[in-house]
Amino acid sequence: MSSICAAGVMTAGALAATRAEFGKLPDGRSVEAVTLTNGAGVSVKIIAYGAAIQSVVTPDRDGKAADITLAYGDMRGYLANPQYFGATVGRYANRIAKGRFVLDGKTYQLPVNDGANSLHGGTAGFDKVLWHVDAVGKANVTLSYVSPDGDQGYPGKLTVKAVYSLDENNQLTVDYTAKTDKATVVNLTNHAYWNLSGEGSGSIMDQVLTIPGAETTPVDAGLIPTGEFTSVTGTPFDFRAGKPIGRDVRDGHSQQLLFGRGFDHNWVIDRAPVAKPRLVAKVEDPTSGRILEISSTMPGVQFYSGNFLDGTVVGKSGHSYRQGDAFAIEPQLFPDTPNHPEFGSARLEPGHEYHHTIVYRFAVDKTR
Repeated sequence: MSSICAAGVMTAGALAATRAEFGKLPDGRSVEAVTLTNGAGVSVKIIAYGAAIQSVVTPDRDGKAADITLAYGDMRGYLANPQYFGATVGRYANRIAKGRFVLDGKTYQLPVNDGANSLHGGTAGFDKVLWHVDAVGKANVTLSYVSPDGDQGYPGKLTVKAVYSLDENNQLTVDYTAKTDKATVVNLTNHAYWNLSGEGSGSIMDQVLTIPGAETTPVDAGLIPTGEFTSVTGTPFDFRAGKPIGRDVRDGHSQQLLFGRGFDHNWVIDRAPVAKPRLVAKVEDPTSGRILEISSTMPGVQFYSGNFLDGTVVGKSGHSYRQGDAFAIEPQLFPDTPNHPEFGSARLEPGHEYHHTIVYRFAVDKTR
């Protein structure tokens, strides 16, 4: 059973959760941080702003710990230059064409913040709001946010929860749930940027990625899906056997890579959500021996190779982040699903609950 100890620490065996203030918003509201730790040397810090992962510290093959996710060290960076670092993104993760969709015959217009399109919920999505810390338990934290009807153009009052849990098997589980009082569309994910050699250590191009998906949903020049399903066979998008991220990223024969300035595409794992998380991606770092496995209940996974990091962002360690210094793997529904019936449905009705589970498993290959 958990017990409350000094300094706001809650423990159960080697598992613990520590509460502290991370910073303040311009209006004076406090942004809380909750750090989850286990007995294997893994720690995860969650901040209430954007319900975001601010740090993930794991040991390498020699037992040396490093922070492997990109972030800012204080609130100034999050406010001055938002980058979705570790954030919960929604109401609709990824892109919606021209910021418009039709639901029950009515057209809804969202803010456009990515060229002509709406990205990650709009100009003030879930990554840019202060979530409420509902509860802190045995290496877990529950956060919630209530998005009012019409927020960023979306219909319905949406009540969202995010539960982060760390266990002794070095698994970080994220459970997203949402309920609405009016028919709406929902697609939530986490937008962590990873570098398994350590945040700020340089390029991730030698890290080996496996994605089991046999198809992608190709995009146009605005990175909006065309509605097709394309086989990865014989293309730079075939990661089924595992290969270094950088092996084909500069293949100038691929119009898709030119559109994205690298990888910024959705892989098809299934055609519909599933009940239990299954592997959607695995990354292995030959330098440190660190391994990251990501499982999810959603049918798609967006892989982004850090193409738009341009050296102008300075992270928490004082290093600037440049192109290819991190990758993002975002399990989700397919991009622009509200405008593509062939992709399934993103609809959520009153009386039903949206649910998405993501599991990040951290491991080490100790062989050299």
